[in-house]
Amino acid sequence: MNREEESGAERITIVLADDHVVVRSGLRMLLESEPGLEVVAEAGDVPETLRKVGAYRPRVLILDLNMPGQPSLEAIPELLETSPETRIVVLTMQSDPGFAREALRAGVLGYVLKEAADDELVEAVRRAADDGTYLNPSLGARLAAEPAQPQGPPDNLSEREAEVLGLIALGHTNNEIAERLYLSVRTVESHRAHIQQKLGLTTRAELVRYALDHGLVES
Repeated sequence: MNREEESGAERITIVLADDHVVVRSGLRMLLESEPGLEVVAEAGDVPETLRKVGAYRPRVLILDLNMPGQPSLEAIPELLETSPETRIVVLTMQSDPGFAREALRAGVLGYVLKEAADDELVEAVRRAADDGTYLNPSLGARLAAEPAQPQGPPDNLSEREAEVLGLIALGHTNNEIAERLYLSVRTVESHRAHIQQKLGLTTRAELVRYALDHGLVES
């Protein structure tokens, strides 16, 4: 029995979707070398991904945006409907902030560039499994420099709450937000609770989508 089994820690199950077998093989080795991560299935296109997600209901789906056939971005709502408990991490060569913005709006919690997969993918998977967000740092900086045009008022959010929400959308944890804004973690948690109450939103994906739609992602 290994240390993880002794502690009763729950494994993070993963479906890996990429159309290149060699890429999937390398990613599987990377992921399964980490404690607590288990790749339960692989898929090479969107229809197969839908079937595997429905069958295995993994905690995390790693999804390539550039698979043949049906566009992966268009399939995200169906994937989330098929397995609502599954969290999606996009792994792609697309470094255009527009793709990242669209993916986050669709409900993904992680956006990792393939060129940085060795350094970032494991962290993105762990954050997503814990309902956190992860955005490639360089891409996040570009996204913040090109915020979406606001589509409406911030629904009685205070200036501080809007600032906290923008940092949540960029993937910062409560501890990181507290350090950045010189606040206590408890204060950040309180701001987040007020934000959710005012907006009637409960999930991180919904908060990210709101922040993007209302231009609250700032550098």
